Amino acid sequence: MADKRDYYEVLGVQKGATEDEIKKAYRVLAKKYHPDLHPGDAEAEMKFKEANEAYDVLSDADKRAKYDQYGHAAFDPSAGGFGGGGFGGFGGFGDFDFGDIFSNMFGGGGASRSRANMPIEGDDVATRITISFEEAAFGCKKEVTFARVEECGDCGGSGAAKGTKPETCQNCRGTGRVTVQQQTMLGYMQTQKACQNCRGTGKIVKTPCKNCNGKGYIKVNKKLEVSIPAGIDSMQRIVLRGQGCAGRNGGSNGDLIIEVRVRAHDVFHREGNNLYCEVPITFAEAALGAEIEVPILGGKTEKLAIPEGTQTGTSFTLRGRGIADINSKRRGDLIVTAVVDTPQNLSADQKKLLEQFAKSLGEQNNKKSAGFWKKIFK
Repeated sequence: MADKRDYYEVLGVQKGATEDEIKKAYRVLAKKYHPDLHPGDAEAEMKFKEANEAYDVLSDADKRAKYDQYGHAAFDPSAGGFGGGGFGGFGGFGDFDFGDIFSNMFGGGGASRSRANMPIEGDDVATRITISFEEAAFGCKKEVTFARVEECGDCGGSGAAKGTKPETCQNCRGTGRVTVQQQTMLGYMQTQKACQNCRGTGKIVKTPCKNCNGKGYIKVNKKLEVSIPAGIDSMQRIVLRGQGCAGRNGGSNGDLIIEVRVRAHDVFHREGNNLYCEVPITFAEAALGAEIEVPILGGKTEKLAIPEGTQTGTSFTLRGRGIADINSKRRGDLIVTAVVDTPQNLSADQKKLLEQFAKSLGEQNNKKSAGFWKKIFK
């Protein structure tokens, strides 16, 4: 029993929880993980059964008292527990159907409150678009193409051909569920399962709609113009409520989720809302200082004063020239890094002038060189 989770933990309640708190917690989990809403999902089915097991014990005063005193061993015959009265008494749930428990909890009337007709929210639809660096920075409008499931226009979602209507399933009387008896070690128990005759829908379509082949829904390709907000970054998502697949039985539509990819820029790169770029300067500009033009995103330039003696790797910050924050619209900064461009392919006269310049520095260069090597060999 060591691998079983604590029943209070399963329902997400404290040990001293009231009956109403336990019942409310169970309802939330049962609705969230019910197999009818997650067909083929083994994990959801396991959590649904786990919640039912916990509720069966904690909602019964006698079982709860035994559980509080002995834990899971109270219902484990192999541990000397009480056996037959608990879940361990017949080897766990196995194929036991909890439809009857779910119906009692949520309908109070079994078949009259069929899950076949409960509203089901439509599925979300995901798509992806790629935009330029500038489009992400300043915002834009883009057309996206995606596929979603919609109600068939010919039959209005009924699945029946024009001029006909679905008929109530006589096997389940329109509930989508049938009551069956199962023999257990406790005797015969009544449970509910999906009606095989109507596949749990409660309706029989004798003359299917040709447009949707009786399904009531069709897959269509859609185009939609979307506003991309300024400041969006790569891998961020835009969610358009209600633009996903159609819901069923009056359920709301799903959402359209758009993942945005941003192409790299040739000059700028982005970190958060700040922009970074490298700007080449000449040897003379670095040594003497100068006023240079630096690029601003969007095709503009701005003047920047470079002080004399500027070294490669020196950075300068232009406040408010970065990317607008997607929420506050406050702009980041532009950080410009100077890169000294070493002259190449010098003529003989130019080389001679540079040699004379180097000699003119004399002791100044020697001191810098000596200081560097002193750090290395100290």
